[in-house]
Amino acid sequence: MTVLSPAPDVWVLIGPRQRWTGLRPAPADRTAADGLPPARAAERLAGRAALRELLRLTRPELADAPVVTDPRGKPWLAGHPEAGISVSHDGGTVAAALALRGPVGVDVQHAPLAAAPGMVRRCLGRHAPSLDRLRPAQRARELAWVWSAQEACVKAAGSGLSGRPWTIDVPAGRTRGRWREYRWVSFRGQSDTPLSCAFFDPAAPGPTVPARFAPAPAVLAPPPAHAPHVPKG
Repeated sequence: MTVLSPAPDVWVLIGPRQRWTGLRPAPADRTAADGLPPARAAERLAGRAALRELLRLTRPELADAPVVTDPRGKPWLAGHPEAGISVSHDGGTVAAALALRGPVGVDVQHAPLAAAPGMVRRCLGRHAPSLDRLRPAQRARELAWVWSAQEACVKAAGSGLSGRPWTIDVPAGRTRGRWREYRWVSFRGQSDTPLSCAFFDPAAPGPTVPARFAPAPAVLAPPPAHAPHVPKG
């Protein structure tokens, strides 16, 4: 397990799912997994357990707060609308994020076996030719890094695929950048698995505090299934 901090008061935890499998869940987390297929429930509970561990390590006073979801399915901590949280799963890896002063999104991606040319063009746009000279495995890994940053951004915004993550400008090899009122960071050199985080940046030119921070009612319900990952294989 590793805890990273891309900015003050922003933390990301990543580790193998087995670390959090089988732990006794908080009652509200158990309720959120009820009714899901067994595999999906196990994934949900591992993600919530990883989030709880991150909270205990960084802000213990938040560790027992119920996780609620807004109408779009974005998770929040009940009673703490100023704090952003996010969880991501892929394969046997889980990541969780906490930001104390605004929305946050985290995304972890295991590289596919190959990167379809159409997917490369769609996600990298004008930067796609920069991957032409890479070997297939390198190209697939670079696509996973780019997609992790793009998806982290739309998860922070709470828009998911409707936010058209593939249109976000993320050049190959880049470790950080901006999108709208968010900063994104890719943890190259710190994580073997492609991992990125995006968080609200109050110093961004002309920032607009997301509407959720004049909080709308949240509901105790499991969010919808995660948006599809980069195709594997």
